[in-house]
Amino acid sequence: MSESELITILILFHLSHYRTFKDFYMRCVLEDLSTYFPKALSYPHFVALTGRVLEPLTTYVLSKAGEQTNLYYVDSTKLVACHNKRISGHRVFKGIAARGYSSVGYFLALNSIWQLIIKEN
Repeated sequence: MSESELITILILFHLSHYRTFKDFYMRCVLEDLSTYFPKALSYPHFVALTGRVLEPLTTYVLSKAGEQTNLYYVDSTKLVACHNKRISGHRVFKGIAARGYSSVGYFLALNSIWQLIIKEN
């Protein structure tokens, strides 16, 4: 399988509705797109080869990026650090995670990381 095919599959995943790459690869690439990728590899082999296209893929993505304006938007989706039952004993993100509230209830989230990203930029 060529590097361009690997990159194409990785980009197609982000344009698809699939939530996991494995599901996308097994159902979409190996079944639906088999005529476009006749030399498609098994999933474990494909994942092992994705490392070799990291540099060309990064170069492509950066070439498509717009002009930097120092104005950035942050998605307001909560980034949950742990389940509610484990909030009191949670130590991994101690000092970084904060307790939050949304329309569905309380949660422990990584709010401070977003603040750090915004402050550094």
